[in-house]
Amino acid sequence: MRTGRRLAAARTGVDAAFYSAFCSARHAALCAAVGGALAACAQGPATTPRGDAAAARPSLPDYQVDPSHTFVYWGVVHLGTSTLRGRFERSTATIGFDPGTQRLDLSVSVDIASVSSGVPVLDGLIRGPSMLDAAAYPQAQFTAHGATFEGDVPREIQGELSLHGVSAPLSLHATRWRCGLNPLFLREVCGGDFEGQLERSVFGVRHSVPFVSDRVTLWIQVEAIRQ
Repeated sequence: MRTGRRLAAARTGVDAAFYSAFCSARHAALCAAVGGALAACAQGPATTPRGDAAAARPSLPDYQVDPSHTFVYWGVVHLGTSTLRGRFERSTATIGFDPGTQRLDLSVSVDIASVSSGVPVLDGLIRGPSMLDAAAYPQAQFTAHGATFEGDVPREIQGELSLHGVSAPLSLHATRWRCGLNPLFLREVCGGDFEGQLERSVFGVRHSVPFVSDRVTLWIQVEAIRQ
């Protein structure tokens, strides 16, 4: 193999010299280009510095969230007996996902005023200034760059939640995840269910603690269509 490379280099070196010696001034520019190409061949393939390779890293495929199948649910224990539950009716998200390279980028924005528990008085309290204060903090934001994969499944997502003017880490665990061709859209659709827990006092929401639990459980269902 090394002998072959030496012979190829010698051959291209001779060819380059031939073009340099015999090309006329009329075709000097063309000959110079050909000679340069031959010299490059003799040196072998160019290498890309690691920094440039990282900069050229391909972007992730984009997925558009289907709002009719994507919701954030919450639950909190009331007086140590039953669990109060509700959901946020409006949310948006951008997802970049590539199972082949095990990469995931996620950004979710939740409309706080869209909270719905089935109890109007409670919804008003949650929206109000003593709790989530939707007027002052209309959006909750979760962002993540990267995940721990099991095969093609992003099993654990470590990100940051911004809520009520405070940002803190939040982990989500996938209890289900699947990608496949949707017969309605004739496109690939990925979706699943995620769970996480937070302490609302970390975000400055302490109303009714300890009568209503400080710990809040989140259940997130999501479906997204590849673009």
